[in-house]
Amino acid sequence: MTIREQTEDIERSILHPKACLSSNSRGRQRKEKEGEIRTCFQRDRDRIIHSKAFRRLKHKTQVFLAPRGDHYRTRLTHTLEVSQIARTIARALRLNEDLTEAIALGHDLGHTPFGHAGEDILREIYPGGFAHYKQSLRVVDILERNGQGLNLTYEVRDGIVKHSKGKGEIFSSRGKNETLEGQIVRISDVIAYVNHDLDDAIRAGVLKRSGIPSEFFKIGDSQSKRIDTMVKDLIYCSLKSDLREITMSEGIRDVTYALRDFLYKYVYEGDVSKLEFRKARKILLDLYNYYIEHTDEVFREFPKEVTTDKNRIVCDFIAGMTDRYALMMYERNFLPQPWLVF
Repeated sequence: MTIREQTEDIERSILHPKACLSSNSRGRQRKEKEGEIRTCFQRDRDRIIHSKAFRRLKHKTQVFLAPRGDHYRTRLTHTLEVSQIARTIARALRLNEDLTEAIALGHDLGHTPFGHAGEDILREIYPGGFAHYKQSLRVVDILERNGQGLNLTYEVRDGIVKHSKGKGEIFSSRGKNETLEGQIVRISDVIAYVNHDLDDAIRAGVLKRSGIPSEFFKIGDSQSKRIDTMVKDLIYCSLKSDLREITMSEGIRDVTYALRDFLYKYVYEGDVSKLEFRKARKILLDLYNYYIEHTDEVFREFPKEVTTDKNRIVCDFIAGMTDRYALMMYERNFLPQPWLVF
């Protein structure tokens, strides 16, 4: 018996009957020989961590464009916070922690530069429309490994493409993840960003603590205390339902929705963000139009085998940029360069 098979036996003996077992995975798009040491979900997690798209998350905006402060969140730190929250919940509920972690680490791989602004801009200018969760799936299915993709399991791919809610219902049955582990990541994503984005907005001076509704502080007067309250509530309410669903109590759910709506109004779509949005829009629109006319330059960084559709190629290329790379390409292509005189 291999170490992987021993691990699969342990899963069968200790995980909840509703957990998604590694041995019961629906498999990969292309069949592969199973490993001797790691389960299929452990291998997916490692493939994501070692991908180029994952490394680029460290220089992609979470909320504030190209932040220079050392303590603002990026897409990478957001991803790690989601993973930590989701793993805590999965372990407490005796669900598959490896599957949960893999989904959490891969859920934002398709995010654009310049945060929410970048996604809105690509949605506007790319003829096929744009959604970061679909792009995340495209990254792992096609774009990574020079057009070969990561060949992840069905369950991880399902969790990635169904993690996003936008302003919609967090607990809606529409587009619901097929695994409880995927549902955990979907909710953990919200728990993470409504708390750390509030923290960053205060740090940036976009919000003043005195102007934040007191109801948000009733469940915790700090980020860590609010997360603790939300996570515990989610765990105990889900246990009470015998894991028929991953859910929250009505009171905590209402506060979570209210906090999200508050951030959309005053941070994501607030006056400061609108000003930066206009700048980001010009940068990405100019880059998009430039690379449509100079597609050959994209192929220096991008495999030709992926597609011959110019718009798709340019959209993929720009979506994969970090904030600083987009700014560097804009400077190189549109701003005068100083002459080097020796």
